[in-house]
Amino acid sequence: MDQALEALSRRVGEALLETRDVLVTAESCTGGWIGAVVTMVSGSSRWYDRGFITYSNAAKEAVLGVPAETLVRHGAVSEPTVIAMVDGSLRASGASLAVAVSGVAGPTGGSAEKPVGTVCIAWGRDDGTRLSVTLHFPGDREAVRRATVVRALEGVVDLAGEARTA
Repeated sequence: MDQALEALSRRVGEALLETRDVLVTAESCTGGWIGAVVTMVSGSSRWYDRGFITYSNAAKEAVLGVPAETLVRHGAVSEPTVIAMVDGSLRASGASLAVAVSGVAGPTGGSAEKPVGTVCIAWGRDDGTRLSVTLHFPGDREAVRRATVVRALEGVVDLAGEARTA
């Protein structure tokens, strides 16, 4: 068991319980790792609703309602796509806060515009708040995926913290 990820998951749970938020995840490159991390903590059912693993573009469209035009115009690894994934996951769940990720974990699949290690993450609340970022993580496939999980969950803690101070 990864103690650092478990500790981060506990922080996520504490933040969400404090704000009475419930989390939904929409994952591509992490393949369910975010959901696995948050459910490492006993009692996570109080603050975690469900997760969507939408690895293919077809799944992003069918399950989360990501517009085909968004995928064609911007690609799966883009801020517009992860924002649409947040929108779809909030619509399809009973959650109040969402995180979505899509990236090029490698070792193949990169391009000049989106090299291996490029990851897009979006966060959103049911009040319409949307935040997104494009990052470049170094390392092999596992390192990129792990860094994505960590940053995604840190962003959940940050967004919950903003709700506490609002």
